[in-house]
Amino acid sequence: MALALVLTACVPQPVREGSPAEWVPSPNVNERRPNFVVIHHTSSSTAARAIAVLTDPQSEVSAHYLIGRDGRLYQLVDERLRASHAGVSYWGGNTDLNSSSIGIELDNNGEEPFAEAQITVLLKLLGELRERHRIPAANFLGHGDIAPGRKVDPSRYFPWKRLAEQGFGQWCDPVPQAPALTDSRTALQAFGYDVSDPSAAMAAFRRHFMGRDTADAADLSEEERGVLACLLERRRR
Repeated sequence: MALALVLTACVPQPVREGSPAEWVPSPNVNERRPNFVVIHHTSSSTAARAIAVLTDPQSEVSAHYLIGRDGRLYQLVDERLRASHAGVSYWGGNTDLNSSSIGIELDNNGEEPFAEAQITVLLKLLGELRERHRIPAANFLGHGDIAPGRKVDPSRYFPWKRLAEQGFGQWCDPVPQAPALTDSRTALQAFGYDVSDPSAAMAAFRRHFMGRDTADAADLSEEERGVLACLLERRRR
């Protein structure tokens, strides 16, 4: 008991500004500075099942926050520490997103819409994270964006447009006669994607920005190229 008390005393206490959260500490952490937010879905049937995995030392995976379908917010890792949620990852030349991001897990099996109570709490949390860490709008990403071909979360049901309207991520609606791109792969790489597997990068782009799960298309469609061109143009402004 005494040893447990000593070890607990040595663990940095969590940052608790803003939304109240139940503190459920995970041991799978290292120190780091956040500049990105990466959103996941748990692929679990309940928040309790996901928490059991995220706090199991044998799993070697963790996340900073988990939001239940009912909107209940759990904090598993202090924001100042490095959680193991991104794995092998890439975005815009950054190959270690674990060291520079905050991971948020959403209680969702990947085949269902995201609950309104959950999204409401997520938006409030994202606003707090943006203010606390000065995270740029372009740096709110999905796990599938930073690990194309390996991860597909959050699913095509995730409301990226709604987030972007509040400054979390980027968005462009398809428009007639959008600027054309001659090289989809180069454009995806310029936006941030790992294009070592072009098909996987295109599938990740479609899932995020078109709400489609299509992995077998040889190239982006004209509509998709128009959206990507719009996103690149907005990033240059």
